Amino acid sequence: MSATLPLVAVLNGPNLNMLGLRQPELYGRETLDDVEALCAETAEQLGLAIDFRQTNGEGELVTWIQQCRGRAAGIVINPAGYSHTSVAVMDALLASELPVVEVHISNIHRREAFRHTSYVSKVAVGVICGLGVGGYALALQAMADILEQRR
Repeated sequence: MSATLPLVAVLNGPNLNMLGLRQPELYGRETLDDVEALCAETAEQLGLAIDFRQTNGEGELVTWIQQCRGRAAGIVINPAGYSHTSVAVMDALLASELPVVEVHISNIHRREAFRHTSYVSKVAVGVICGLGVGGYALALQAMADILEQRR
């Protein structure tokens, strides 16, 4: 009998469904489907299962985070614009009591001043930003390492 693979929720916030179309000079030409395929391939190599989702709604994102408690081993999240505005997302992540790795495709620290502060960063174990969609693979590797250390 094989052990169940640790589940990592890969959650994506608003406008990430527009990847490949929206500001490709900033976010690249890869689509969200490309990101999901990269995450699935990376997770398989790392011995992880993933639940990959995207929403434009803050409330839905909060609900998904809450549902991770007791179901997932960790959360990789690109909260997009909610990084800088959502205390509700931060509070849900705290309530999940799970390790969190935050991902941003662009380097938020090289952008507008309001993007330099992330509520999610305050609860994340680590943050990966500015490395394009490859940051998701790095985030999954980091999560695999975190989960291995906790065994």
